Order: sequence, then structure tokens, then C-alpha cells
Amino acid sequence: MRDITGSLARQAWLIAVVCTVSDVSVALLIGPPLTGWRPWAVVLATMAADLALAGPARLSGLVALGHAVLYPLTPLLLNDLPGAEASNTAGMLIAGYRAGAWLSTLPAVAALLALLTGSVIGELLERNLAGRDWRLLSAILLANTVLPWLVGRYTTARRARIAELERREEAAVRRAVAEERSAVARDLHDVISHHVSAIGMHAGAARLGLPDGADTPVHRSLSAVETASRAAMQDLRRMLDLLHGEQAAVRQPGVGNLEELLEGTRAAGLPARLRTSGVPGELPGSVDVAVYRVAQEGLTNALRHGAGGPVDVELCYRPEEITLSVTNPITPGARPAAGEGTRRGLAGLRQRVAMFGGEFTSGPSDDGRSWRISATFPMEAG
Repeated sequence: MRDITGSLARQAWLIAVVCTVSDVSVALLIGPPLTGWRPWAVVLATMAADLALAGPARLSGLVALGHAVLYPLTPLLLNDLPGAEASNTAGMLIAGYRAGAWLSTLPAVAALLALLTGSVIGELLERNLAGRDWRLLSAILLANTVLPWLVGRYTTARRARIAELERREEAAVRRAVAEERSAVARDLHDVISHHVSAIGMHAGAARLGLPDGADTPVHRSLSAVETASRAAMQDLRRMLDLLHGEQAAVRQPGVGNLEELLEGTRAAGLPARLRTSGVPGELPGSVDVAVYRVAQEGLTNALRHGAGGPVDVELCYRPEEITLSVTNPITPGARPAAGEGTRRGLAGLRQRVAMFGGEFTSGPSDDGRSWRISATFPMEAG
């Protein structure tokens, strides 16, 4: 960024010097020898106005105003010398461009009006009004002021468009990275946590298979493995939550989004209602997402395989656990397929719930007229 700023500053000074040399050379060529104060005043004023073109962009309006004043002032000081106003042409061009390129709309329009006014007065002072060719005057005004200003405005619009495209591209990259992190976190949670959970489960089963009251090194080792696996599960879930990355950009849905989920189901033509019991409490991030996924899968199955009747979603808070169930009518004797669904269908949900030490059930009611899935999570899981 520092290199770019330095390069722009050098370019601005180069343009200012070129304009100064050009305008001062014209002033010396068209004027008499530098005798008296008036020619010197024109030369010095031209040099000051042109060198000011290298100034900060925020001063472009004042620079344009200076050139607008200098343009009609030159013929007055040089006593109507033919072509006197040409000694400021290069500066006028760049001043108009800078005003259009670097100022906001209102200041840019004000600078253009000032340049137009100065140009009109300068041209009228330079030539006899009676013999004026207004078509020539219009062409001069267009070339000296309006055209450079329009080029500057185009540059501004193009610069803003490029900046907007860059912002959109950066935002798209951030979203893609966040979504990829989220996908990696879910996959790691599904795969690694399953194996760690299996280690703890098998260690516990092996420990329970030992004789009661045994306090052998094997018993202690299995207890240590079981305890360590539970601790590793909790640490792993907390670590994997961090992989979701920028939560402001891609935030995982949770219990607070259940009503929105039901709205989508209703919009698809399936009535759905949510009932909540107990005292809502704050859930660990992983459990919050898992409860939402259970509801999502249940509603997806109701849409695909249900009989079209109303779906009941129940959320029950207890001091030690939270239970979510989804019940929907089905055609008697029918059984929803455990399809892919949102993650891996009912099989995927059963695995997900088991990772948190919870319980998952799914099946038809006793009369075979409804299908119910239910998931219970310990409140301290995750």
C-alpha cells in the first residue's frame, strides 16, 4: 500500500510539472518580454496553480477554483494579448479531471460550474463579443472543462465498481472458507467423535466384565481409559466448534431457529406446530446444532413420507436433559425410509445423538397411524 501511495504521488508531481512547463512556455511565447509586474504575475500565478495539481485529492475543488479564477484573469493582466488564456489550458484540463475523479457529486458539480464560468468569462474577455462564434465557444468549453470532468466522473464510477467487485469477491471467499470449516467440523465430529466414543464404550464394557470389587491394574487402566475418553469427547467438541470460524458470516442454526424451520415446512404446504415445555436453558453449541438437525430431519421425513397431516414438534427442557420429538401422521402400515436426508437420514441422526451420550428412537405409534422420532441429550454434553 505504501508503494502504491508513493507511486501515485510521483505521478501527480510529474503531471503537475508537465502542466507547469507547458503553460509557462505558452505564456512566455505569446507575451512580450517579461518587463513590468503583469507578465511576471501571470507566470507566477500559472506556476502556483499548476503545481497545486500535485496536492491532496481532497483539495481538488480549491485547485479547480484557482484555475477558474486564473483563466479570465490572464487576459486582463496581459492587456487583451491574443491567445493569453491559452497559458492556462493544460492546468484547466487536469483541474477538471481531478474535480470529476476525486470529489463527491455536489462538490464536483460546483467545481465544474466554477470552471465553466471562468472559461466563459475568459473567452469573452479575450475576443470581441460582437464577432463571437458561439459554436467555437461551445467547442472550447466542451474540450477544456466538460470533457475532462466527464472522464474524471467515469474514472470515479469505474473505481467504485472495481472496489465493489473486490468487496463481493472477498465476502464470497470468506463465506466459502467459513462453510468449508463448518463442513470439516461436522465431518470430524461425526467420524473422530464416533471412534473416541467407541473407545470409551468398549473400555466401560470391558471394565464391567471384570469381577465385582476387583481393583487390579487392568481395572484401573480401563477406568482411566473410560474417563479420558469422556474428557476427550468434551474437549474435542469444544475444539471442533472453533472450526466453524467466523460465526457472524456463517452461523450454525440452533434451537432459536426452530420456528423459522417450521415456517419453511408450512410454506411447503405441511401444517406444523411447536410446543415447548420446561424452563429453557442455555445449551452447549454442539448440542444446540444437534437438536436443530433432529428437528430438520424429522420435518424432512414428514414432507417426503408423511400422510400430509399436521406435524407436532415438541421441545422439553428438564434440569438434566433436553428432549426433542417430531410426530407426523403416516399411512397405516407405511414406514419412512432412512434416506440420506439432511445428514445421513435416521441412521446418521442415531449416530449423532449417540456421540453426545444421548438416546434416539424412531418408529411408528402403536396404532400405526403416526411416526415419531425422539432425541434426548444430556444438558452437560458438548
